[in-house]
Amino acid sequence: MTKIYEVPELHGQVRVFDDRRHAGLVLAAMLDGQVPADALVMGIPSGGVPVAVACAERLGLPLEVAVVSKVLLPWTTEAGFGAVAFDGSVWLNEDYIRAYGLDEETVHAQVEAAREKVMRRVHKFRGDAPFPPLDTRTVVLVDDGIAAGSTMLTAIRALRRLNAREVIVAVPTAHDDALARVAPEADAVYCANVREGRSFAVADAYRVWRDVDEEEAIALYRQAQARVSATRG
Repeated sequence: MTKIYEVPELHGQVRVFDDRRHAGLVLAAMLDGQVPADALVMGIPSGGVPVAVACAERLGLPLEVAVVSKVLLPWTTEAGFGAVAFDGSVWLNEDYIRAYGLDEETVHAQVEAAREKVMRRVHKFRGDAPFPPLDTRTVVLVDDGIAAGSTMLTAIRALRRLNAREVIVAVPTAHDDALARVAPEADAVYCANVREGRSFAVADAYRVWRDVDEEEAIALYRQAQARVSATRG
């Protein structure tokens, strides 16, 4: 069974991180000495990028992005019934599709909208650069939190298809039910702040919370890439 590592004194607490950067530094402290020196940190845009940047910098590891987007319900910009990954793969929650009475045409339209968003983001972040080979690498997959788990699960499965040697999930906060769904598909899970309860919001773990837009995430990613290149040069 996949081991879930947490910070016991943060269990069940809210407002435990100053911001996403602070959360990334907490994750880095948890991961220090636990991952190989050639591991690759991959942030899920947009909110996961500043967390991943801080974590990668503190650990001295290279940074990449794993672009994934929810397949949204047609009447909301937040809730979804699946996800699309950077390799074009799709995961759908059939229980949600039935519960919401979504017809085939609606499902198809929402999947295509998510796919277009993902491909656009992949190009904006990475251009035409080839994806790094992962068959000998440990990937540390980072987001700013896990509420339901569909985005993280879709990202893990995409990385498995790229033959990642090991996938370690690292998130500042998550609902324990979501962690139970994610953990079996990861090699290890690091979550500083595990919470339970009927009501859960990722934002509640942060003292300062705001949306991270696409352009900000791209700028952070490129700055981190430039720092790595300068160090190697």
